[in-house]
Amino acid sequence: MTILPTVLITGASTGIGAAYAERFARRGHDLVLVARDQARLETLAARLRQETGAAVDILVADLTQPGDLAAVEKRLREDARIGTLVNNAGAALSGPFIDQRTDDVARLVALNTTALVRLSSAIAPRLVQAGQGAIINISSVVGLAPEFGMSVYGATKAFVLFLSQGLSLELSPKGVYVQAVLPAGTRTEIWERAGIPVNAMSDFMGVDELVDAALLGFDRRELVTIPPLQDGAHWEALNKARQTLIGDIRQAQVAERYRTTN
Repeated sequence: MTILPTVLITGASTGIGAAYAERFARRGHDLVLVARDQARLETLAARLRQETGAAVDILVADLTQPGDLAAVEKRLREDARIGTLVNNAGAALSGPFIDQRTDDVARLVALNTTALVRLSSAIAPRLVQAGQGAIINISSVVGLAPEFGMSVYGATKAFVLFLSQGLSLELSPKGVYVQAVLPAGTRTEIWERAGIPVNAMSDFMGVDELVDAALLGFDRRELVTIPPLQDGAHWEALNKARQTLIGDIRQAQVAERYRTTN
């Protein structure tokens, strides 16, 4: 009998994280759910235990707090049953950069990047030693588009994409699959918390639709899954253009256009 790996999901009490929890539980996986809201975690865990028979543990943690983050890292290092990490916890900030409080910006970066890196670092060596496992990182299409005007949020999501691509190159030969998922606007509480009225947005994607598409990409072992992208060839073209640009870099040679004073 095949024993499926336990899945640890951050930001699991609502939205995308809760949808991942339900989908993985229905696939037969046990869960470790991480979020700040204990009441919501307990309600979700109880429902999933009853409906799916999954074993569901909860870890109440604020991943911007070093002690809480360390507790989740410890679980990832020591619990050999956990074979999949879903780095979903994240936040957004509304308004222009000059209007955002420095402490709020720092907190956003800590949650969207530092926590994600530390949790990935905590589990990756063990997965490599086992020769199997997966890390799912929730990025965003905003990370591809500074034109959207969410500079810090977009920068954190660009970081998540870059990190995922780099980790994939490092870890996939060792049996560990890394997937970056890039939603566009999705109906989650992240926007309300940032002061953006999501209910007024008619063209936002539903959470269930987003996660079902992301898991199809997971099953296909896509490295980058962009559910709202209508023509996948556009991503391939962008990636090819990036590789072409890299091939044109001469590390020890200044480009001709910088050798003239005109």
